[in-house]
Amino acid sequence: MYTPPMFKPDRAASLAFAQTRGFGLVCAWDGAKPIASSLPFYLTFADDGTPRAAFHVARHNPLVKLAGGTGSWLLALTGADAYVSPDWYVSPDQVPTWLYEAVHLTGPVRTLSDDELAEQIDTLSAKFEDWLLPKKPWTSSKMTVARLDTLKKAIVGLVMTVEEVEGSFKLNQHKSDADHTAIASALMQRPDEAAQTIGKQMVALRPQLDYNPPAPVGVPAD
Repeated sequence: MYTPPMFKPDRAASLAFAQTRGFGLVCAWDGAKPIASSLPFYLTFADDGTPRAAFHVARHNPLVKLAGGTGSWLLALTGADAYVSPDWYVSPDQVPTWLYEAVHLTGPVRTLSDDELAEQIDTLSAKFEDWLLPKKPWTSSKMTVARLDTLKKAIVGLVMTVEEVEGSFKLNQHKSDADHTAIASALMQRPDEAAQTIGKQMVALRPQLDYNPPAPVGVPAD
């Protein structure tokens, strides 16, 4: 991942982003072309602190045949993103740009045993059921044993040993305070949630600044 120094988060921030996001694009190389699937996952950590990303795929997914534990895979995650118009800056001579957050995890992947897969299913569902609180969490115990066994046979558990963590949090960190507040204020007025999220993240970077909103974006000021 190419990341200019001003946009590069530290390792802890990148891993925290990955753990919170919990959904990404898993990519591997089959010798002739890339193979990819979008999958939910969760992170665990070995005793020495090495991150591990656990996920599963359908048994007939071509990724299964590539999980030999040697070749390096990529798990690419993206968060909110937003277009920035040059018209929103205070400073002149600006160009269009795109703000975003992204993290790449790379490392070898191996298959899980049946016992490890059972634990993974429960851990993965628990992670995302927590997002729905106060709803009572769903658990695999709600299924009949026969049905659960049938579904488990249709998937293969996989785990990546994360050897490299890369991140790019492009939030206009290199811009002046005046331009920072102008862009953050404009984004927070956009109707789409992603733009608002990026705007709020920019505010969190420089909370001491004044973010009095200008006229709504696209509407001339008086």
